[in-house]
Amino acid sequence: MKELINIAFSEVNIFLSLLFILLVIYWVITTLTGIDFDMDVDVDADVDADFDSGTNIDIQDLSNSEVKKEHVVRRRGKLSFFQVFLIYFNFVGLPFMFTLTFMVLFWWAMTMVGTYLTGSYNSAFGFLFFFGSIIPALVLTKIVTNPFKRFFKNFDAEGERSLELLGREGVLNSSISGDKITTLDVVIEGSPIKVYVQSKNGDAIVQGSKVEIVNHTSDKKIFIIQST
Repeated sequence: MKELINIAFSEVNIFLSLLFILLVIYWVITTLTGIDFDMDVDVDADVDADFDSGTNIDIQDLSNSEVKKEHVVRRRGKLSFFQVFLIYFNFVGLPFMFTLTFMVLFWWAMTMVGTYLTGSYNSAFGFLFFFGSIIPALVLTKIVTNPFKRFFKNFDAEGERSLELLGREGVLNSSISGDKITTLDVVIEGSPIKVYVQSKNGDAIVQGSKVEIVNHTSDKKIFIIQST
C-alpha cells in the first residue's frame, strides 16, 4: 500500500492522482448533499446553442446538464477541431463531468501501471506514459460511455420533458437579459432538476433571483421566466 501511495504521488503521477481525488470528492458531495457546483465554461466562441432564439448559451452545471450534438452549430462554415473533439469523445451528448470522470480514471490508471512496470514514476521517462496515455484513455472513455447515450437520451425525453413545469418557481443560476439563455433549478416532487430558461420580454434578471416559469418555446426546450 505504501508503495502504491508513493507511486500515486510521485513526480509523474501526482497531478492525475490529485485530479482524480477531487473528482471523487465532487461526486461524493453532490450525491450526498444534492449541491450543484455551477461553472461557466467558455467552449470557444464557435460553440453555440441552436435554439429557436438563435442565441448563445453558457454551459453551466456540467455534472447534470449536457450539450446535445444538434445544439453545436457552425458559425464559419464548419466545426472547429475542438467542437469535433468534444462530439467524438462524448463530451457532447452526455453530462460533461460524467465523461470527464471516466477519462481521468482511465488516464490515471494507464499512467500508474506504465510507470510502475517500468519504474519511471520519478523520472523524465515516465512523462512518456503521462502524455502517451491520453489518446488510449480517450478512446476507452468513448467505448465505455457510448452505452450511456441512450439512457440519458431517454431520461431527458421521458423524465424532464414529461413534467409539468409551468407555474413552478426556482432560483436562477446566472444573470440573464435580452436573448441570453441560462439554467434554472426547479424542485419537482422533492427532486431537483435543471431546465434551460430565457427571461420574458428580455427583461434583466440577476443571478440568485427567485423566478417563475410562465411559458415555453414551441419545442419545450426553453422555458420563459419572470421575477416573482
